[in-house]
Amino acid sequence: MNLFLWYPKCSTCQKAYKELQNLEIPFEARDIKEQNPTKEELKKWWKQSGLDLKKFFNTSGLLYKEQKLKDKLPNMTEEEQLELLASNGMLVKRPILITENKVIIGYKKEEYNEKRNYNYSK
Repeated sequence: MNLFLWYPKCSTCQKAYKELQNLEIPFEARDIKEQNPTKEELKKWWKQSGLDLKKFFNTSGLLYKEQKLKDKLPNMTEEEQLELLASNGMLVKRPILITENKVIIGYKKEEYNEKRNYNYSK
């Protein structure tokens, strides 16, 4: 089953949620604020994504700005960054769709459409 991490009050997350439903892509929704990803989950998804770890940070969020993470992240180890992400769901970029073979960070309608014909395991 695909996992969709979102913040229900976020308008972009709401659009992504509706798009997944419209495309009939099966998923389990998880509120990122209520059930924050663990360090282990984040590490797994980061490795699976092949992306820079910074892409997992919600750089436009208030918490990111309040903590001045733009200046702090370059001096932090990957383990420290993962621990920080796991400490508060509002630091994590959203929405995130985790499929069997891909991690999609942010609302990417084109990539959701590519998943439409994928043979999902339930």
